Amino acid sequence: MGDPDETRSALFAQLVMQQTSMAVMLLGKTAHPETGQIVRDLEAARFFIDQLEMLEYKTKGNLTQEEAALLKQSLMSLRMAFVESVDSPSTPPKPAPAAQPGAPESAPATPTPEEESHKKFTKKY
Repeated sequence: MGDPDETRSALFAQLVMQQTSMAVMLLGKTAHPETGQIVRDLEAARFFIDQLEMLEYKTKGNLTQEEAALLKQSLMSLRMAFVESVDSPSTPPKPAPAAQPGAPESAPATPTPEEESHKKFTKKY
């Protein structure tokens, strides 16, 4: 099966990249892989960044140079992307579905409670 240390190192790298990818997606930097939609949830992105920071703290002194460098670089990139996302206006409005000919125009949509809660509880770091 291979060297257990190499396997653990590969699993560690995979975990860091998975958490990083989730944070990047939630910062609105990449589209959701299944829907193709841009998702922007800064609070959820911050959660993934916080998890990586905890991992960095708890594994200090136990990582190879490569593992430590991967984690450090991922965190630096995510922190910069987070600041950019906080400083930039929210994502552009989603394109409206094409109106059916003859269908009356609907009133503007009000934000869902979930969208409202994200506005109220978004933290700035």
